This record gives sequence, C-alpha cells and structure tokens, in this order.
Amino acid sequence: MILHRGPFAILAALVLAMPSAALADFNADPPNAIDQSPAFAGQTRAPVMPQAMRLIRTVLTEDLRHPWGMALLPDGGLLISERPGQLRLYSDGRLSPPIKGLPEVDARDQGGLLDVAVAPDFAETRQVWFSFSEPRGNGENGTAVGTGRLSQDETALEEMRVIFHQQPGVESPLHFGSRLVLGSDGYLYVTTGERAIPPETPVAQDLTNHLGKVLRLDPATGEAALGNPLAGGDAQPEIWTYGHRNIQAAALDGQGRLWTVEHGPMGGDELNLLEPGRNYGWPVISYGLNYDGTRAGQGQTRHEGMEQPVYYWDPVIAPSGMAFYEGAMFPEWRGDALIGGLQAGALVRLRIEGDRVTGEQRLAPDIGRVRDVEIAPDGAVLVLIDDDPGKLIRLTRRGALPQ
Repeated sequence: MILHRGPFAILAALVLAMPSAALADFNADPPNAIDQSPAFAGQTRAPVMPQAMRLIRTVLTEDLRHPWGMALLPDGGLLISERPGQLRLYSDGRLSPPIKGLPEVDARDQGGLLDVAVAPDFAETRQVWFSFSEPRGNGENGTAVGTGRLSQDETALEEMRVIFHQQPGVESPLHFGSRLVLGSDGYLYVTTGERAIPPETPVAQDLTNHLGKVLRLDPATGEAALGNPLAGGDAQPEIWTYGHRNIQAAALDGQGRLWTVEHGPMGGDELNLLEPGRNYGWPVISYGLNYDGTRAGQGQTRHEGMEQPVYYWDPVIAPSGMAFYEGAMFPEWRGDALIGGLQAGALVRLRIEGDRVTGEQRLAPDIGRVRDVEIAPDGAVLVLIDDDPGKLIRLTRRGALPQ
C-alpha cells in the first residue's frame, strides 16, 4: 500500500514469515575455511532463531546518496551522513538540503563522510561529532573526527573544528573504520581500520600508530582520555584496544559495555566485547581466508595473549552499523544486537546471553545493503540502505501505527 506524508510517498511492504527451511539457508553454505574450527561452542553458526512475526517495511525517504551513519535527535529527527560529503536532517517527513559548514572529505572508494553522533544533552548544547576521511595531500588521507554545533535553524554546523587526525596519513582509499560511540564514561570511542595495508606489515599490532585501533578520546578536545591503558612509552596515548582489521559497527549494550563488529577477510567477520588494552589479533590470528584463497595473516586462529572473538561469521555478513534493542515494540528482542549486513543484504539479529551468542536470525531479507541501524523512540527499527539512491527504512511489527 502507499501512504502519503508531506511531499513523500511512503511505501509499506509486508515481509512474510519465512519457513524454517528458508531461515536455515544462511547457515547452509559451507565455510570458506573448511579446516578451521571454533575455539569454543557457539562461537560461530549459532542456532537459527525462528521468525515469529511479520515485519512491515516503510520507506521514509529514498533520496539519499550512499548514506553511512545516522544519529537520533531528541525530537525524533535524524542526522544522516552521506559518504560523498553531505550531512542531512530528516525530520517531520522531510529531508533537508545539505547542512553547511563541514570540511572537505576524500570521497574516493570507501572514503568520505562517515559516522555521526550527538551529545546526550543535544537539546541544550546542539553538539555534533562526525568522522570522515581527511585529505592530507599527495594522495594521502586518514580518518579524522570533527565537532560543531547544529545551528538553531538546522542549516549549518557552527564552530566546526577537527579535533582528531589519525596518524600516519596513508595513500589508500580503503578501511577507514569508522564508528563513533559516546561511552557511559563520557568519553568518545572511535573505531579505525588498518587502511588495507597488507598483513605482511602488521600495522594493527604497532602501538606507535592509530591504524587498526579503537581510540578513547576527550570529546571536547580530541586528546587522549584520562586512564587510557597504554599511555606512556612509545604507544599512542589515545589507544584503547588494538589488533583490529576494519571496524564499521560499534554500540553500547544495556550494561554500558562496548561491543564492536569488524570486517574480517573472506570468512572472518567478528564480534568482540572490548576490554581496555587488549590485543584482538589482526593480522596474526584470524578466522577465514584471504580473498585469493590463501591463509589470512599468519595462518593461525589462536595465539597466547590475543583475544578470541565472541562470535565470527564464515561466510561473512560484511557488518556495518549496530544497535542493542531496548525498545517497546519488540519486547522479545530486548538485549539483542541488531547488526547491519552489507553482504547479507539483511538485518542480522543476535541473541546475546552474558557474553555469548545463543541464537542468530536474519530479519528483512533482501532489504539491501544495511549500512547503519538505529532504534526509534517508539521501538521501531530504522535502517539505512547504502546505495545511490539510498533509503531510510522503518521496520515495525504488524499493527504498529505509521510515523
């Protein structure tokens, strides 16, 4: 059916419950690394959770250009970043023109304007943070973080300044990360990628750079947060964890713990529960294979002093965007992780009990390349579809009122 709201035609489509045989398909394909085995039971291919309801998809807008991140505002509006370099406001059924005041971005390949986050007290401060691939000259670039205040008329980012520059700059258009999470401790967590530098140069293990790391920053200044675990000596003081490949999903659970999901090689996407100062292994250990079929990294899946992922996917989902569900519309999902799947073309739901995955489900199959996930105030699930034109889609259960 077609519902009209403002100038937009809002398209709603029922997603029918799938039979259990179809649901099992995502676990039916053989792994890429057929001779690898998990380190513990349930580390991969968790039991498939049955589809118990019908979901409604409502297209709120389909006028986006490769949307990458979104941040929910107190009034229910959304700030949405577009990779070519635009920041837009979706509010009251309308998509704004590009917001002025952002810096130049290097929008080649995977680069551009990336994630966006807003202050918990946004209603008073109007503070916004954003990450982007920053051009450095001579073909080099790096992940950077900027901040500013959204003007009262919502047309510009005022007092904009770049507070963090990933070091070193690299001549690569790949693997920038980059999710922004404001922690329960008040600090800003920034995920980065290792810039697709070949594993023979293990930059994610090198503590003198910011590549393949999770960083913990003072959100006002971009300087290293107090109490960071590796401060002192030769290590970059902003580092919180290291040994990552390319993290494009991160979120806090109901206990305030930081979880990330990173792109692995072919058959090595992984979910991690981060602990300060820990080494998450790349490229020394990894599940899966390189894209040419050779062993990833050093061909190991375990090594003393390196963390095992809580969960991994082989074949991959190509993760991007993540939220823990605590809404009212789907009470049976509370505490579950909802993860965007670019390769999966679906929203991936994980049942997490304690620090273990006990079930997996693919919601809204064939919806497209899910780039980011957010939970609306009424408990509906909002997803960004990475395309040109890209979409913002609202997922609700049957019987929920349209917004």
